Amino acid sequence: MRISAKARYGLAAMISIAQKYNTGEITTVISLSEKLKISKIYLEQVFSLLKRADLVNSTKGSQGGYQLAAAPKEITAFDILSSIEAALFEKTSETISQKNHAIEKTMQDTVFKKLDENVENTLKSITLAELVNETEKNSSEDGYMFYL
Repeated sequence: MRISAKARYGLAAMISIAQKYNTGEITTVISLSEKLKISKIYLEQVFSLLKRADLVNSTKGSQGGYQLAAAPKEITAFDILSSIEAALFEKTSETISQKNHAIEKTMQDTVFKKLDENVENTLKSITLAELVNETEKNSSEDGYMFYL
């Protein structure tokens, strides 16, 4: 499965914003751009899609930025990725339906439909809260351990 850079950046940005959810802090695109090393202009495009999907709220002005529109436990990886990359969740096109309907139906029912359902169900089962927890675990593993 190939997920675009835009969708991956959106997921990373949402994890970063979710890390500050309990503080109520507003996150600016500039601070995210610096933290994640992603183009500010590219992030603005991503946030336009996230806002349209009602996943983030924006505040205008010099102290403006973005906050989650819901608690991290209520937002899933599916919500984020599907808001940015709708084509990722389009059903597989028919391949040979007019030439051999039986083979086409077999491929659709046995492979593609099951694959689509499993990907969607897996992404719907992963919450932003879980991603934040995993990020924090991975951050603590990056630290050095000193023994005396």
